[in-house]
Amino acid sequence: MNAEDVKKLREETGAGIMECKRALQEAKGDVEEAKKIIQEKGLLKAEKKSDRKTGSGVLESYIHNGRVGVLLELRCETDFVTKTEDFKNLAHDLAMHIAAMNPENVEALLAQPFVKDPSKNISDVIKQVIGKIGENMVVERFMRYEL
Repeated sequence: MNAEDVKKLREETGAGIMECKRALQEAKGDVEEAKKIIQEKGLLKAEKKSDRKTGSGVLESYIHNGRVGVLLELRCETDFVTKTEDFKNLAHDLAMHIAAMNPENVEALLAQPFVKDPSKNISDVIKQVIGKIGENMVVERFMRYEL
């Protein structure tokens, strides 16, 4: 394990430097295994935060080719988080996913494989961002329109 591995892992996962270092030590220098460790720890963090109130959020809109439109309400705990790139990207990705996959409701959405990475479902994608940012996030509701 060297500083370059820690830097690479941090860039790929968004985890903190010390968390990357500990994961690499636990994985005995194996970067891929360290990624898995960080992901598991992120999911654990997300589960611990799931009962926290989500008093802030954004309405994200997405229009695809002028024929499909989505309005998504994504909630988080604080207004500060709504301004972060990770939260904005999550909202945009979720709105695009809804446009493409047309889930029936929030529960169905959370169970769907993510269009950008089918190895993860939407619930896992949200939990990864929760683990990275440290706040609870919830898809409150969405509406999809199609001509």
